[in-house]
Amino acid sequence: MKTTIIDLSKPIQYNAGDPWFMRVKIKHKAHKKSHWLIRLALNLPFRLFPQNWTGWADDSIKNMGLHATTHLDAPWHYGPVVEGKPAKTIDQIPLEWCYGDGIVIDCTHKEDFVAITIDDLKKDLDKNGLSIQEGNIVLIRTDRDQMMGTADFVEKGTGMSKEATEWLIDQGVKVMGIDQWGWDLPLKYMAKKARELNDPEYFWEGHRVGIEKEYLHIEQLTNLGALPPSGFKVSVFPLKIVGGSAAPARVVAIINP
Repeated sequence: MKTTIIDLSKPIQYNAGDPWFMRVKIKHKAHKKSHWLIRLALNLPFRLFPQNWTGWADDSIKNMGLHATTHLDAPWHYGPVVEGKPAKTIDQIPLEWCYGDGIVIDCTHKEDFVAITIDDLKKDLDKNGLSIQEGNIVLIRTDRDQMMGTADFVEKGTGMSKEATEWLIDQGVKVMGIDQWGWDLPLKYMAKKARELNDPEYFWEGHRVGIEKEYLHIEQLTNLGALPPSGFKVSVFPLKIVGGSAAPARVVAIINP
């Protein structure tokens, strides 16, 4: 039997449903365009071009926020100070945190705008006879990745409560993730609810746990429905962006025979 690798990452491409200021724009440069670059910048005459070769292809990303695709948030994203110390940027996090035994917790039953609770987490773990061990990477399955590419992906979804986030950290989890736009309930909903409740502690409550307890989370995962509840490794190595609040990552699950 062969090792199975399951891709959990969102394609990096233009999505009309993303907020206008976060829509990825990629410019693809054809092979033939590099002819001029090679001739002018490298001073290589056309007669010395290798035969049957039109040049190299190239690409540039014109616009991509670090939080616009599958990415790992660094503690710096939550605030400048975590646990009373300067918060780590994405290039400062220990890579040992980014590879470990994975657990999927099924929260697909949660309705839009209803937060995931500790009880939700415990019930699914008990159902599968699982317990969380220190260093596990816990992935929260909501199936909201099915809305990727539409406006609903940003506007709808469940989200992790403050208490549920704290509980995972208390079990020894440093890295956790979710297959929807963000870790919390949708931002517009939280802003509206905070106004209704007149509660300054409500908005972004899941993220802000990271000010008191150091942790990282992955947002915009995909394909969690293809995974078993446990028995696999997760690799989530982010790009080494110096000073970054987050970084895109090619997140994969590895299932060994």
